[in-house]
Amino acid sequence: MAQPESLTFNGKTYPGADLSEAARIQVGNIQVVDAEIAHLQRQLAIAQTARNAYVGALAAALPA
Repeated sequence: MAQPESLTFNGKTYPGADLSEAARIQVGNIQVVDAEIAHLQRQLAIAQTARNAYVGALAAALPA
């Protein structure tokens, strides 16, 4: 992970060079989790689109 130039957290900005190793690790962990959340949101959108298609197909398959 690249070291950030700065980190703003709880309204305070910290220079990236001043971050401890533990803080840099936590920043990396947050980035990984944020990426996973974005991935899961895309997967959910795909599943919702498929569900809508199935609902439409069911509506077409039922008698009027």
